[in-house]
This record gives sequence, structure tokens and C-alpha cells, in this order.
Amino acid sequence: MSPRSNIVVMKFGGTSVEDAVAIERTISIVEDRRSRGRAPVVVVSAMSKVTDALLASSAAAHAGRGDREPALEISSRLRVRHIETSARLVSGPPLTTLHAAIDEHFDSLDELLRGISAVGELTARTSDLIVSFGERLSSLIIAAAFVEKGIAAAHIDARTIIRTDGHHGKAIPQERAIEHTLLTHVLPIIEEGIVPVMGGFIGASESGETTTLGRGGSDYTAALVGGGLHAGAIEIWTDVNGIMTTDPRIVPEALRVKTISFEEAAELAYFGAKVLHPATILPAVQKNIPVLVLNSRNPENEGTRITAIAPPCSSPFKCIAAKKKLTIIDIVASRMLLAHGFLKMVFDIFDRHQCAIDMVSTSEVSISVTVDSRESLPAICEDLAKIADVKYESAKALICLVGEDIRGHSGIAAQVFGAISHVNIRMISQGASEINMSFMINEEDVDEAVRSLHKKFFVSPDPAIFDVEARAVTSNA
Repeated sequence: MSPRSNIVVMKFGGTSVEDAVAIERTISIVEDRRSRGRAPVVVVSAMSKVTDALLASSAAAHAGRGDREPALEISSRLRVRHIETSARLVSGPPLTTLHAAIDEHFDSLDELLRGISAVGELTARTSDLIVSFGERLSSLIIAAAFVEKGIAAAHIDARTIIRTDGHHGKAIPQERAIEHTLLTHVLPIIEEGIVPVMGGFIGASESGETTTLGRGGSDYTAALVGGGLHAGAIEIWTDVNGIMTTDPRIVPEALRVKTISFEEAAELAYFGAKVLHPATILPAVQKNIPVLVLNSRNPENEGTRITAIAPPCSSPFKCIAAKKKLTIIDIVASRMLLAHGFLKMVFDIFDRHQCAIDMVSTSEVSISVTVDSRESLPAICEDLAKIADVKYESAKALICLVGEDIRGHSGIAAQVFGAISHVNIRMISQGASEINMSFMINEEDVDEAVRSLHKKFFVSPDPAIFDVEARAVTSNA
């Protein structure tokens, strides 16, 4: 099936829908796409900080400890925030209807929190149900705000579209089922000139239980919708001007990357870049749909375009990412390391604990791996200790340099490590990928290392790939 090039899936993150002003900007951006003959499908996150309020050390956490009143207090504050925001966007009878729907959602949430408080136990299933209210409410309000502005829009409960397995907290989407529901229920709405509005991050299992897609799930929803509809483009709207050469909080003179390949973007996302979730890339790659990372606070900026194949770059690297809070585990088994099946035994232990490994290094008598799962660490080490001697070091960080054909640049490793000769290197990885060079250092050395590497490799950046004009404006200012 050829791409429906006029369809554009537009995902807006929490800061892009955080209040009435931000939602007004979002409406203007969507209207701009419509004025250009595009057919938008809008996917929204919960309003900024709502997810944290519902879960992390807040409503759900209080309820799980049996603290009913603090949980209900948080719910009450969120109810007021959503009611007040909607009142700034919608008026007349539609507002009365919208407020009734918001109250109905919060009444259900309060009932759920009371039930959890009564038993004093928060399960993964109830946690997913609680957190789903953020996206369900934001999408409801934003759909009504579109209609208020004269834009034909329809609110769609994402749980009727995004089919998943029953793994709560990080459900696996069932892509064939999702494509079927999209083509059956969403495509006809688009063809009528109506803008579908749905929440990201949430879905439902075959039995109808609410599930969530894990960290960055709203991006994933957008990619699944784009892939299922064979859209012409997927736009990820956030609060930065796209993918940067590194974290601007560490290096203020970091540059916007104009274009990058899917493979490079996936590496960056996995190794610490917070703009994009790596899973977002996969459905787009499968259908060869370009992904654009754009700034809702600066919609005129071109952002970053992610495509299957990026144009050649004269610079060896395009980006530097850092991933902190990692642990190095050293597994020493002098007599067993070369024994048949030993490596399988080791990796089976990590698989059993559902713990992802970032980097692996081996010697004749030891294996070193890096992980970011602290909760499972004691249990993992206990199991490993049955087959080997184990020790681990925390407070480590991974530095990842990404670029096309790194192996083709002669002497690149010497340049990298020469630039950070003052930093202690704990582990090194190069060769598994032509586009990634990674190494482990102490967390406390991250900022200094990133600044030194950026200074070394982005002195004369390729203007075809990087926004050098922005640097010139900054320098003159």
C-alpha cells in the first residue's frame, strides 16, 4: 500500500499541552497543517507534570500505602487544574458538557484511589489505570478546544485503537490489530475532513484492561498510528528545536542537527538523548515514513528530519549523548568462562530479571556488563554469584558518540581519547556498530568529558547537516 502522503500524525508532548496558552499554540500549529492541505491526526500526552502527580510519590503511591486523604487531595488539585484549563478554551453549552465529562473521569479516579487505599496495595494493573487518566483527560479537552475554534475534530479513546498484550507498565503493541482498528475506525473520520484527537501512551489488552506503553509511550503511539495509516509524515512536537549535537544544558553552544538517519537517531535515543524514544523509530523505519522533531514554542524552526538514509556528513560525529546512573557488573569465572554454555547462563539471568544490558566487554577470565536497573541489581548479583565471582560499581555513565561510518575515519579513536585524556575510562565499545563509539566513565566526569569532545569535533561543523547559522547568531549576540 502506498503512503497516504496527505496524512500527518502530530504528537504533542506534555509541555506543548501544559495549559490553555500552550493548547492554543497547538491548535494554531494543527490549523497551519490543515491550511496546507494536510490531514492531521493528533496524539497528545498528559498535561505537563500530571503523570508524575498521578504516580511518582503522589496519588497512586499514597493510595498504595493506604493514605487515602493525601491521594484524594492530589486528585482534587488535578480536577481543578483541568476544569480551569478547559474553561479558558471552551464556552457555552459545550463547556457544560465537557465539565460533566471531566467530573465523571475524576469521580472514577477518586473511587479507584479509595479502593486501592482500602486494600493498601498498588498493582501494575491499577497503576496503569490510574496513569491513563492524564492522556484521557488532555485528549478530551483538546478535542473540545478544536471544535470551539471551528475545527471539525473527534475525540477517540486510544484504548479502542492501540491493542496490546497484557504486560502492564510496558505493554507490547499488536501492530496488525492496531492497523485494523485504525483503518476501520480512524481513517473514515480523516476522509470526512475531521481531525482525530487521541491520547498517547495508553492502550488496552484483548480483554479490555487498560495498559501503558512505558517511557516515551506517546511517541510510540504516534509512530504506531503513522505506520498503521501509512502516513506521509510523523511530527514529534516538543519544547526544543529538534535533536541537538549534545545536551545544551552541558554545552550551551550545542547545534541543531538538521537531518539524521533512523539508525543514528535510534542509537542516540537509546543512549540518553531525551528528545525521542527509540521505539518511535521502529514503525517509521518499517514503512519508510520520515519523522520530524519540532518545537511547539518555535514552530517556524525547521527542527530535525529523520529519514532512512541521511546525506553524507564531513564531520565524523553528529551527536554526543550521555546516559547516567549506570552500574558496571564484573563477572569473573576463570575456570568456567570458556566452558560451553557459560555466556548463555549469564545472559539468561539478565533475561529472567528483564534487565537490559547497555554494553558488554570480555577478557579471558571475566565479563563486564553495564545496566541501568538498580531495583533488580541485588537479585541479579545473587543469581550470578551461583556461577561466578561478582562485583559491581555504581555511579557510572556511558558516553556515546554517533555518526556515519565511524570505522572509516582513520585514527578516530586516538582523537576521541586524546580529547579526554584527563578522564578515567572504565570500559570501551567500538566495532559492534559502524555508527556508534561508546565508553564508560564516572558520573562526576560527564560534563567535562562532553564539553571537551564537543569542542574537539564541532569546531567546523558541516553546514549541510548542522544549523551553523544559529551558532553565528548566538556568537554575535
